[in-house]
Amino acid sequence: MTWSCRGRAQLRALLLSLLGWVCSCVTTALPQWKTLNLELNEMETWIMGLWEVCVNTEVVAAVCKAFESPLSLPRERQVSRLLMVASHVGVLGLLLSGFGFECCQFHRIRWVFKRRLCILGGTLEASTSVTTLFPVSWMAYATIQDFWDDSIPEIVPRWEFGDAFYLGWAAGTFLVLSGLLLIFSACLGKEDVPSPQMAGPTAPPSYAPAEESDGSFHLIQRSRNLGI
Repeated sequence: MTWSCRGRAQLRALLLSLLGWVCSCVTTALPQWKTLNLELNEMETWIMGLWEVCVNTEVVAAVCKAFESPLSLPRERQVSRLLMVASHVGVLGLLLSGFGFECCQFHRIRWVFKRRLCILGGTLEASTSVTTLFPVSWMAYATIQDFWDDSIPEIVPRWEFGDAFYLGWAAGTFLVLSGLLLIFSACLGKEDVPSPQMAGPTAPPSYAPAEESDGSFHLIQRSRNLGI
């Protein structure tokens, strides 16, 4: 099967969208948003996510405890919860744009409508990237502020970046690239051209006999606007 430039762009957008959506879901569920290593007890490692805090030890398996009340959490953590859950709506943009792909052929669906579906899906994908990058970057900014806070004694351990930050940034990047590719693929299209199957049957031209001055006859084409 030969893929056009538009079809290849849509295929890449599909793969990036799937990858970004999966990374966004994993980022939301991971507890490794922040890590804390205790110098006095190197066998323990604390990790904190959006939903729970865990302690990893070499002797016992990880012990996790969910946050009791969302209202007791810092503001950036509350907003990050909402935005990360809202970022999963990006799968809706993927489904909408899928109906506008070049490889999906549906009867009586014009290219103009398919192009609008691609633009709508690309816009949703780009919006989803914002709801993914913003909470991850805000949490990272809050972590940096706490790490360099001079009011905290140096002997107190500081929270550092976890793996979820990098995975969230990757998810946002994949989503914004997929959205831009979908919009770009819609700009590569052209208007509908009626296909031979859609066009009605063409009636053969009608002819009428005409008499020459010498008594012979020949055929001339009859106008369609004239009645018989």
